[in-house]
Amino acid sequence: MERYLGHTCGDRVQTVKEHLEGTAVLSGEFASRLGKRDWGYCCGLLHDIGKYSAAFQKKITENSDRRVDHSSAGMQVCFEKGGMYGFMGYCIAGHHAGLPNYGAPTDDAGSSSLCGRRKRKLEDYQAYRNEIKIPELASVPFDVKKAHDPDFSMSVFIRMLYSCLVDADFLDTETFMKEGKTGRIPGDSLEVLLERLETYISDWLESNEEETVNGRRTEILRHCLESGSIDRGLFRLTVPTGGGKTISSLAFALRHAVKHGMDRVIYVIPYTSIIEQNAAVFREILGDSNVLEHHSNMDDFTAEGLEETEELKAMHLAAENWDKPVIVTTNVQFFESLYGSRSSRCRKLHNIANSVIIFDEAQMLPTDYLKPCTAMIEELIANYRVSAVLCTATQPALRPFFPKERHITELCPRMEEQFRFFKRTTFCDLGTVSKSQLEEHLSAERKALCIVNTRRQAQELYKELKGEGVYHLSTSMYPSHRRRVLEEIKTRLDDGRKCLVVSTSLVEAGVDLDFDTVYRELAGVDSMIQAAGRCNREGKRGARESRVFTFSLEGEKTSPGQAQQTSIAKSLLEEGMEISATGSVEEYFRRLYHVRDESLDKKKILEAFKNKSYPFATVGKEFRLIEEESISVLVAREEEAEELVRQIRVRGCTREDLRRLQQYCVPVGKTVLEKLSGAGMVRPVLEELGNLYELTAKERYTDEMGLDLEIETGIASFFRRSEGSIFTE
Repeated sequence: MERYLGHTCGDRVQTVKEHLEGTAVLSGEFASRLGKRDWGYCCGLLHDIGKYSAAFQKKITENSDRRVDHSSAGMQVCFEKGGMYGFMGYCIAGHHAGLPNYGAPTDDAGSSSLCGRRKRKLEDYQAYRNEIKIPELASVPFDVKKAHDPDFSMSVFIRMLYSCLVDADFLDTETFMKEGKTGRIPGDSLEVLLERLETYISDWLESNEEETVNGRRTEILRHCLESGSIDRGLFRLTVPTGGGKTISSLAFALRHAVKHGMDRVIYVIPYTSIIEQNAAVFREILGDSNVLEHHSNMDDFTAEGLEETEELKAMHLAAENWDKPVIVTTNVQFFESLYGSRSSRCRKLHNIANSVIIFDEAQMLPTDYLKPCTAMIEELIANYRVSAVLCTATQPALRPFFPKERHITELCPRMEEQFRFFKRTTFCDLGTVSKSQLEEHLSAERKALCIVNTRRQAQELYKELKGEGVYHLSTSMYPSHRRRVLEEIKTRLDDGRKCLVVSTSLVEAGVDLDFDTVYRELAGVDSMIQAAGRCNREGKRGARESRVFTFSLEGEKTSPGQAQQTSIAKSLLEEGMEISATGSVEEYFRRLYHVRDESLDKKKILEAFKNKSYPFATVGKEFRLIEEESISVLVAREEEAEELVRQIRVRGCTREDLRRLQQYCVPVGKTVLEKLSGAGMVRPVLEELGNLYELTAKERYTDEMGLDLEIETGIASFFRRSEGSIFTE
């Protein structure tokens, strides 16, 4: 009998049949988490049947570069068989190039759409019939009668099935090529991790205090732990600042996962700074090898073949398919993967099924994509055995975005009472003030934080106040520099010395600072409450003595991106509502979502998946939480950074080098980079690295202000959030 080759590695060969069956078993195993083993197995068995063609066999035996379409064959067979098999065609057609659009009947054979590829005349691959029998599909993707939007549910199912296939294909090929030595390190079981957590918190749980801060934190923690036995579903954890929601949410998630036989815990977080902090806490409790941080955009990085240590290699491999018990990631990674079409993005999706997902700072779910995000959360709960927790100190009004029958369980005991107990500040509105009036207010303060809405305002205000104990914080400072400044600020605060900080909103989350007074330029209510969390943080002073002053700056226009949020917040103040009250927060979000109604799905993502003609490739390009890519500018003015650059230029770059360089990089937009480059101020670190440049004009970076972006045409726009850089997505 003729032998058909699928892969070769030196003298070793893997037949097409061996690869198809190996992939089918793995894909079926992954799909079993979805309750669809038959679909996964069938998809794996058919994905490479095009390799049975004489043309492909010639290509592999001659080690030729000739292009042979082997992906369209299985897709065509699926459509020939008809019925539900047609949906499988998306997965098979796209298992290399990414999920395609369905297209239109007029598409020609050269099109990448399904309609186009169905018309392609392929090399004869019928020899597959001698070795492969197409299995029957015994199950349906989901219960159509219970689906709120069957088309949307089917689109998610196709992505999940695609994930099973792609991951299985990669793993089977990797196992053959590396003779089983893949370098993957499995983590401990969730049962073991729960035991470690319970040991870690055991002393806390012995406390029966009720009217102390630690006593209240213990009450919340104990209730979350006990609530872990509740059936799967949708939960809220609405905990005031200082209530210990990080450990409490972990306690619920691990207890819940163990109780219901779930596979992992996934934390979805908006800010990189919070990710790093939370991941550090989790690693301390659970062990380094059990926690994966996935916020580096390695999928898009252009450098191939980067070397890495065994430990880093294992984590990099795990990041490809989220094969760790605890994942800490960003909104960007999570949702762009679920709406993505590329295999690198989608590979991990099946590992989201049967997980507990914590959406930390849930009020930061991207407003422009709120409807697609909440629709996806509901779909994961309804059909993929997921439990989701909306975790926040400023609970947004998300109830209307979920089906009426979807019950939401609050995990915080005595929620309203907890917010009254943890109330540490008093909001006072200054109205509209001039810059000189604001400067007068601040000059009279001893330990105060002032947050303004733009980088330009922060710079101007700092220059006027500049002196002993006055600091400026900005995203134009690289992380290592920013941490040093924050430590210096913290030391001055602890010592009781004068400390006045002017900043943008970057200090509103993930920064442990405690000021006597906070000034916050009018913004969204959630931002103002986050700012208030930097005032009387330790609760050592009375709420009346710890004031948060809100203000509008005379002559300053509200940026388009903040106009609606600011306007609604202003209306609440004018109505005399207490900004920090839970009812006020909910009313703020209710009004915001009402005003934004149509723009809560600004790209019409949900409308795209109708009539079973799914535009996967188009939606994958359109769904971008961060619209414009940012580029990393390396500021090599510290010894470690300078030495790293020297080494990289001699021996090349490793992934470990990139991790270390992250601490010395500032993300900038393309326009800013063009100006810097045009002025001869930056150069590529290595040509092959793509999105990584070095600042050559070192004088453009100062200890006080960070990277100066006033280049020729004034202050260039700067990204407040840096998730789009190669290091922080």
